Amino acid sequence: MAFSKLVFTPLSYTGWGSLEQLIPEVEKYGAKRILLVTDPVLKQIGLTDRITGPLKQKGFDVDIYTDIEPEPPLEVGEKLVKYTREGGFDLVIGLGGGSALDLAKLAAVLSEHEGLVADYLNLSGTKQVSKKGLSKILIPTTSGTGSEVTNIAVLSLETTKDVVTHDYLLADSAIVDPELTVTMPANVTAATGVDALTHAIEAYVSVNGNPTTDGLALQAIRLISRSIRKAVADGQNKQARIDMSDGSYIAGLAFFNAGVAGVHALAYPLGGQFHIPHGESNAVLLPYVMGYIRSSCTKRMADILNALGGNSAYLSDEEASYKCVEELEKLVADVGIPQILQGFGIPESALEKLTEDGVKQKRLLARSPLPLDKEDIFKIYQSAYVGKVTEPSSNKILQ
Repeated sequence: MAFSKLVFTPLSYTGWGSLEQLIPEVEKYGAKRILLVTDPVLKQIGLTDRITGPLKQKGFDVDIYTDIEPEPPLEVGEKLVKYTREGGFDLVIGLGGGSALDLAKLAAVLSEHEGLVADYLNLSGTKQVSKKGLSKILIPTTSGTGSEVTNIAVLSLETTKDVVTHDYLLADSAIVDPELTVTMPANVTAATGVDALTHAIEAYVSVNGNPTTDGLALQAIRLISRSIRKAVADGQNKQARIDMSDGSYIAGLAFFNAGVAGVHALAYPLGGQFHIPHGESNAVLLPYVMGYIRSSCTKRMADILNALGGNSAYLSDEEASYKCVEELEKLVADVGIPQILQGFGIPESALEKLTEDGVKQKRLLARSPLPLDKEDIFKIYQSAYVGKVTEPSSNKILQ
């Protein structure tokens, strides 16, 4: 590609205490009736009060919507969009993990469109997003998805996942306050953290990468790899939470512009068929996909090794790329995520169906530095099942 197109969320506030910018941002939009889309657990633990309290004190009418779930099925999105259409809202705030933020985007944009959410899906939809919709402010409470800076909303279908994607889904404002992530349990910290790491790694090896996304991706890898173990072990570690928050945000900027590829393409069917959380789906596949495509990007994987805290100074790129895969395996193990598909109760008989659905993710697969066909995808799932990294045939490597 002779040139690169770079797109970023219009406005972001990042850093400890940045939630203080919420009221000034809401006042900018002249909103009166606000819909807060959030995870039900955040309401239970009182975190939503950090949003609704100041807003109500300023006289805003706030409606809290919590009828959402992780890896949201299409019908959850349909119900929320219908609710938003009928509610007379003029601003949507998303608070939570990627599912809450993705649904908030759908509510804001598709509530101003005709038809069903299904009509706008990437793989099967027949309609195009054509209106900006309601203004939206996105506030993540996890360090992982990057949803606050991307134009994608992911929904679970019967056996796989699909997306609604358009630049109108970008946040008008993003507030990324690491203080809001302190309540995250260790397992969620691990899963969302490896998700963010995967965003950065796949962005760095993407065929659509460029110098800007390269710099963002490597910095994200540095921040996440040096802090994720600490954040999992001690959720109150302020510096680790700051590093994870910054790393996730920067990784989001990188992958939104460069794209993700094979890991995400193969993770979607795991989530769709077995309802494995997205971060864990990425984590279990990350070493196996990177090990399989290793020969197509050895220099880049040497760079990733260094960003992970390793040292390629006395290694060839070939040696460093193998070492990089080993480091990824170790990181996934260290944060307590199962390293093989069997650890999630997935039978070997499921590999063929997983492969069939993985092949359909052409939007993602197109960015892989090593083209992945059906045979390749089956081999990767198989290697993740038995727990042994494999590589393509020598003929494919030479092509």
